[in-house]
Order: sequence, then structure tokens, then C-alpha cells
Amino acid sequence: MDKETAKKRIDELIKIINYHNYRYYVLASPEISDYEFDTLLRELSDLEKQFPEYLRIDSPTQRVGGEPLKEFKTVVHKYPMLSLPNTYTKGEIREFDERVKKTVGENVEYVCELKFDGVAISLTYKNKILERAVTRGDGEKGDDVTANIKTISSIPLQIEGDDIPEEFEIRGEIFMPRKGFERLNEIRLRNGEPPFANPRNATAGSLKLLSPSEVAKRPLDCFLYFLLGDNLPFNNHYDSLMAAKKWGFKISDYIAKCKSIDEIFMFIDEWEFNRKQLYFDIDGIVIKVNSFKQQAELGYTAKVPKWAIAYKYPTERASTKLLSIDFQVGRTGAVTPVANLQPVLLGGTIVKRASLYNDDIIKKLDLRIGDTVYVEKGGEIIPKITGYDSQQRPADAKPFEFIEYCPECGTKLIRSEGEAAFYCPNNLYCPPQIKAGIEHFTSRKAMDIQSLGENKIAVLLVNGIIKDVADLYDLKPSDLLGIEIKYHDDNGKIRTVKFREKTVENILQGIENSKKVPFERVLFALGIRHVGETTAKILAHKFLNIDNIINASFDKLKNTENIGETVALSIRAFFDNPKNINLINRLKNSGLQFEYKGENVESSQILKGKSFVISGNFGTPTRREEIKKLVVQNGGALQNAVSSKTNYIIAGENMGPEKLKKANEFGIPVIDEKYFLQMIES
Repeated sequence: MDKETAKKRIDELIKIINYHNYRYYVLASPEISDYEFDTLLRELSDLEKQFPEYLRIDSPTQRVGGEPLKEFKTVVHKYPMLSLPNTYTKGEIREFDERVKKTVGENVEYVCELKFDGVAISLTYKNKILERAVTRGDGEKGDDVTANIKTISSIPLQIEGDDIPEEFEIRGEIFMPRKGFERLNEIRLRNGEPPFANPRNATAGSLKLLSPSEVAKRPLDCFLYFLLGDNLPFNNHYDSLMAAKKWGFKISDYIAKCKSIDEIFMFIDEWEFNRKQLYFDIDGIVIKVNSFKQQAELGYTAKVPKWAIAYKYPTERASTKLLSIDFQVGRTGAVTPVANLQPVLLGGTIVKRASLYNDDIIKKLDLRIGDTVYVEKGGEIIPKITGYDSQQRPADAKPFEFIEYCPECGTKLIRSEGEAAFYCPNNLYCPPQIKAGIEHFTSRKAMDIQSLGENKIAVLLVNGIIKDVADLYDLKPSDLLGIEIKYHDDNGKIRTVKFREKTVENILQGIENSKKVPFERVLFALGIRHVGETTAKILAHKFLNIDNIINASFDKLKNTENIGETVALSIRAFFDNPKNINLINRLKNSGLQFEYKGENVESSQILKGKSFVISGNFGTPTRREEIKKLVVQNGGALQNAVSSKTNYIIAGENMGPEKLKKANEFGIPVIDEKYFLQMIES
């Protein structure tokens, strides 16, 4: 075949395959068999290999994923990706309607859509071809995950149609269908890996993978729901979505135009009843003003659009038996009780375990083994026990007693004054603390040694090749070549793989690259209790190098803005331990960065002089950390324990009873997350 014929056939095949891809993944109405489709794809792949000069970036063959990425690039959003204000009551929907009509008049049309429970994504198309895919991030900037997104078959690499703007942005939600999620967890369990908590968690984890070929194996899908651009062909949201549907985008069929509040409520009620029949998860309904002109009139606050609101369905509850309670030891030594439950269906997934957080929560709930307990999902994500059925309590049920000794190393547990958790103080020799500490050290936000995952770290520890993080920098190729990892394949058979030259090269290169990581992240990577990302940045900025921190007195640390007594005690305890100093000296000799070269982390001083304690559950594990960051970035100080110097307690669900007691004793205001955000915005 000559070049001209080859190019013509490649272009023809791309058009044909894209069409059948659209029929299969978007319309769910295939016209050809899988075999016929694979034959076309194989022909295209063969031609591209024979004529590589004609390989197009929008070719369907590019969906399988390429070489692993070194990192995700940060991209500033052209249009900020704002969150929607949430409500759980129809009364607040009425108030939203009244505010809208007060601004734009009575003639308002709304569009109601399903609120998909996944991960937000922004796609940019230029000249009908996908150019870039970016995560929400902090709303102002996100991660460029284009290589990963290209592996999702329902997202078109190229679109066709009339009146398509030269450049535009379309936003949507990446999600994982329930059946695909269940299959993925089955494979992970067979491989000895922890299962994902829910489809949203699995989706987020998949998008963070640095290997697009691994992402291609995950059953991801996508609905698009919002068009942005300077020259859109329509003047309203609904018609723009219908146009996008014709261009080849997967737009949900479950969408309605509503002219009255009663029609909105009908849509909400219909899907509260029918949502379990869907093959994917939703957690509510989104209501948007349809007219772009009226959207512009209504405008935005600093955080949210004034022309849209999300109604979230009430949390689902189920009852089941509390079979037993296990104890998990975390990286910092905190011992967390975990309830083992009789399996129960909740929110579309089977729940077998639920965190009990700490001893105070168990005592507050008065739980006993054998109880029939009520289980909910906090923020539709984390299973939690909210109470028990007193009528069904066994006659011989005994009050629960928290363990006295570490379940892993046998060390007597301690509990500091004002803290809810019990801790194992044996941080240098307690196996799960060692493993979790090395995993933390190598994590993306710390030293970013992505070539060392949990399984590889476990193998290195089991084989005695490393005992601490400093040992990583002494590794040689001969230490790693030939090491075996056993795992279960899709059929449940045990397979064995060995560390070969390429794997070893990647591991050692990742370790070498980590020597360039800046001081503030090295400090965070050390895993000092109470020293998170933000505190590490503050310490690095204030003290400039590791020796100044090591030599800083308790008073100097305590008086550092945003540090406080609890954090200062923890820092001093870490650096007063000779074994930790020895570890740091070894890391210094290995060439890690122990001097600060950055800038101040604070973004405002609106909370300056105010001290905050954060207590309770905020729906997701990351939300608590986000609130902490907001406190520090706006000039506030974080405290772990409530004292007379505390100005506010930001409380989530299940706030610690001791903290509440002290708040009442000292007359400290207890505020929720919504009020806290209003403080910053004001």
C-alpha cells in the first residue's frame, strides 16, 4: 500500500471506529459485533505502525494508554471550577427560587439534572479535537490528566457536527458504574490489596494513577453537563447540552426543563424513588437557571454561582448486627476501632465494616458486641454507626472496654490530655507504623517516589532490605534484582513477578529524583505527629533549615504563629529522640534538601489572632485537612486541645464529648463548617 492510500484508509478507519465507539459507549446501541470492531481497530493499529508519520493524536488506538507519567502538570483554569451550594431541604430550594426571581424577574426557566457522584473534570477542545483534561483541584487550578482521560471510551477524542466553536470547554463527571466497581474490588481483594470504599473513591484513585495503561484497565465512564466558551451557538444551558449531544458527547437523558417550583419538586421526588435503578450513583439533583443572560445577571459569590443549587438526598440508613470490633494502628500510632458488621446493602454497596473513630464515640453510642446497630454513610461515602436498637440488645451484652496494649507490638497505649485517640508510642519499632511511615515518606505530597508502591515497600520490609526511610538511599541494584512479589490474578491463581532491570531502574531513579524535593516537603515527609503539609511549610519558612528547628526551644516553637503548645510538644519529642537525629543525619548525607527556599504560605490575615480546634467528622477524610489548610492560609492558628486560649471550635458530626464539655466550660463558640466559610468570605 502506498503512502497516499494508507493515509486515506487511516482517516477513513478513524471516522468509522469513532462512529461505532459513539454508538456503543454513548448511545448504548451498537451496530456491529465486538469482533468486527476489534478487526477494524487492529487494521488501524497495523497501518499506524507501518506508517507512523500518519499517527494522529485523536486516533482510537491512543486509548490504551502510553508510557507512565513522571508527574501531573498543574494547569490554571480559564474559568474557575466553583462548587455548588448544597441544601437538604425543599424550603431552601424555595428560597433560592425567590432570590433568583428577585434579581431577574418572574420569567425564569430552570434545568434539573442528576447530581452524579464522581470526580469533576474539565475538557478543552480545539478545532474539534480534545486538547486537555484538567481536574477541579482547588477550583483555581488542577492536574492535567489528559493521558488518563483519553483512555475513557465515552469521552470523544474528536467531535463532528455543525456550529462547533473553534475552542470551548465542557465539564462533566468521571464515574465508575456499580458493576465495574464491584468487579474491580474483587480483583483487588484477590491480590491482597485493600478494596475501594465506594465508586467515587475508586474513580478518584484511578485518575491519580501515573500510568495511563493502568487507568485504561479501570471501568471509568463520563457524563458531560456544562458548556463554556466565548462563541457558543446557543443562549441557554439546555440547548447547548443538546447541541453537545449531537457533536458526540455523552449527555445524560435524565434532564428536564422546569418552569415552576412544583415541577422542580416533582423531578426531585421522582429520582429519589428511582435512583437505585440507575447503573451509577447519584446523591442529589442540580437545579440551574437555563438562560445564560440571567446567569450573568445573577453572577457569583467568591465560592459559588448564584444561579445554581444542589439538592442532596437524605442519608440512607440500614440496620445490621455488630459482630466484633478490631483495632487498626495508623502511621502516627493512633489506634482506631473498626466495627465488623453483618454485611448489609447501603447506598448501592455492601457494607461490612465501619469506623468507630475513638473510645469516646463508642461510649457516647453505648455500643456492645451483638447489638443491632444503625449504619449511615457520612456524606454518602464513609459508613458510620449512629446508634443501636435497645429493644434487640442481647441480655448478656457487656459494656465495651478499649484495649490497653497495642494489637501489633504489645506496647502499652497512651492517651494525652484533651485528645480523643489512644496511641502506641512505639513509633520506631511498631510494624504498621514503620510501614505506614515509609509509605507516607514516599507519597506524592511528600518525597514523591511513585515507583515505590505499598506492595513493593511491604516486600522490602519483609525481606529485611530496608528498616527505615534512610535505608532507601543506600539501595543498590544488586539489593533489588530478582526480588519476588506474589499476587492473585483475575482467575484467583497465585502469580509471581520479579523485580527486573527496568523496575529496579525506575525505583532507584525515583529515589534519586527525590533528593531535589524542597525542604518543606522533606519536613512533612518525616512524619512528625501533628505536622501536616501546612505546618511543615510554616516551620520551614520561620526557621529556614532543619538545624534551627532541631535547636529551637519549646517556647520558641510554641510562640510561632499557628503552631501552639500541642504541636510544639510533638516537634520537641521528635527531635529530642537521638534515633531521629541519627535518621536525619543519614538523610542529610544522602543529599536531601534541608534548607528552605520558598515563600510565605499565608494567603490572607483575616483570621489572625484567632485559634481554632477542629473536632468531628466532615464527610470525607480530605475535607478535615482542607479546613485545617483554610485556617492556616487565612492567618489563624490550629490547636489540638481545647483551652482557655481557644477562640472557636469548628465542629463536624460526632464532635468529641470532652471537647464539647470544655467548650461549655470556657464559653467557646462552637461553629459548623458553613459558618466558618462565611467568616473567611466576610
